[in-house]
Amino acid sequence: MADETAPPARQGRKLPVLFIHDAAIDDFIATLLLATMPDIDLKGIVIADADCIPQPGIDAANRLQQFMGRPDIPLALSEARGWNPFPWPYRGDCVTFGEIPGLRPYRSTVPTPPPSGDKLVAGLLEQAVAKGNKLTVLLTTGFTPLTDVVRARPELAGGIDRLVWMGGAINVAGNLDPATINPVVANKHAEWNVFWDPFAAQDGLTMFGGIHTFPLDITNDAPISKEFMARLQAQGKTFSFSQLAWEAYGLVSAEPFYDMWDVCATVFLARPDLYAPPQKMKLEVVQWGFEQGWLRQASHARHTQNVYLSFSNRNGFYDYVASQLARSA
Repeated sequence: MADETAPPARQGRKLPVLFIHDAAIDDFIATLLLATMPDIDLKGIVIADADCIPQPGIDAANRLQQFMGRPDIPLALSEARGWNPFPWPYRGDCVTFGEIPGLRPYRSTVPTPPPSGDKLVAGLLEQAVAKGNKLTVLLTTGFTPLTDVVRARPELAGGIDRLVWMGGAINVAGNLDPATINPVVANKHAEWNVFWDPFAAQDGLTMFGGIHTFPLDITNDAPISKEFMARLQAQGKTFSFSQLAWEAYGLVSAEPFYDMWDVCATVFLARPDLYAPPQKMKLEVVQWGFEQGWLRQASHARHTQNVYLSFSNRNGFYDYVASQLARSA
C-alpha cells in the first residue's frame, strides 16, 4: 500500500474512493463533501453498525444520496460486529438526521435485508486488483468492516492504494465518557473508533502501513464553531447543500464534545495542503484490561503510520468546507 503523504497524481483520472462509515451526522456531511469533489470517484458506501442504528442509518444514507442526485452510488450494510457497543444516545443521531426538513421529501429505497457491505467491499477490491486501479479507502469508523474482508481474502489488500482513517488519540485524552458508559471501562485514553473493536484496530495496524491517521489530536481543533454555523445558515438561503448541513449540524452543535471528526479526515483527500506534515509513528492498540482501546506508540510495531496532529491552515479548512457546500443538487 502507498506510503506517500499526499494523494497521488492521477494524470487526469479521478481518485476511486470507497467510503466506510457508521452513519453519524458528521459522516453524512462528509458524504456531501465527497459528492462535491471533482477529482473523486465515489465507488461505494458501506455503513457499519457502530455509531448508529443500522436500519435508520442506511435509510438516511439512501435518502441523502437521493437529495444529492446520486442514488447510483452502491450502498450496503457491513456484516461486521464490534466489541464495545456505542452508547444508545449517540446512535440515535442517525434517526434525528433522517427527520431534518431537507430529507423529508425522500423515501428510502433500501431493500430488506440491505445489501451486504462485505460483498461490496470484496467486489470493489476485486475490481481494483483486476484492473490495476487501486482504491483509496476512507474509513471513519472501526476497522472491522475492512479487516473482516481482508482477513478472509488477504489478496484483496492489493486493491488498496491508501487508507485514510479517523481514529485514536495520541497526545490528548480519549473520548470515552463515564456519563454514557460504565466508569469501569471508561479509560482516559481510548477513542471510540478504536474502542468499538480494539482487536480489529490492531489487525488494521498489522495489515497496513502508511495509514493516514487523523486522531483526536487534530479533530479537537475542528469544532462546529458558531462562525461556521452562521456561514452555513447564510449560504443556506441560496444553496441546498449548505441548508442541509446547517440543519444537520444544528442537531449537535450545542454539544461541547462534538467536532468535525470525519470531515477532518475527508477534506484531506482534496486538500492535503491544509494539514501539517504527518508524524511518522509505529502504533499499537491495547487489547485487554482497563486501558482497552488505547492507541499508543510502540517501537516494536510492524508498520509505520502517517499521523496528522495539526492543521497548517485551520481557517482554510473551514473555508474549504463552507465553499464546497455552497452549491445545490
